[in-house]
Amino acid sequence: MFNNLTGNYVTVSNYPGTTVEVSRGKTHIGNEDFEVIDTPGMYSFLPLTEEERVTQRILLNENPCVILHIIDAKNLERMLPLTLQLLEAGLPVILVLNIIDEARAKGISIDIPRLEKELNITAVATVSTTGEGMDILKGKIEEHVKRFC
Repeated sequence: MFNNLTGNYVTVSNYPGTTVEVSRGKTHIGNEDFEVIDTPGMYSFLPLTEEERVTQRILLNENPCVILHIIDAKNLERMLPLTLQLLEAGLPVILVLNIIDEARAKGISIDIPRLEKELNITAVATVSTTGEGMDILKGKIEEHVKRFC
């Protein structure tokens, strides 16, 4: 997703023994320039690992205008608890249901309008490797910024 938004290629690795890296890049959406920050992944807003502590500090200290919570659409049930924690913390979240093509291939259907209504959040289906949904996501980011930032 970072590579798709910024045009910069960054190797992503998130497993024990790798360094904790935060990648930063720029993107232009609508009439605005944005800094894009790719943080280590986390599964809970209560950090257990150094990677999660780094991400939590960025989310709390850098005051982002919008947070793209990118989840694997095939594992919605496992990923939604963090979404709820981010919302409870009052953070400005857009839920990105990535790898939606693989979810569809497994027969998983996600009612995105219902999800948005139930969580009172913007949600977008994407496939970052092919660019599917990226125009919609950028439009949702632009709407969010105009409305809240």
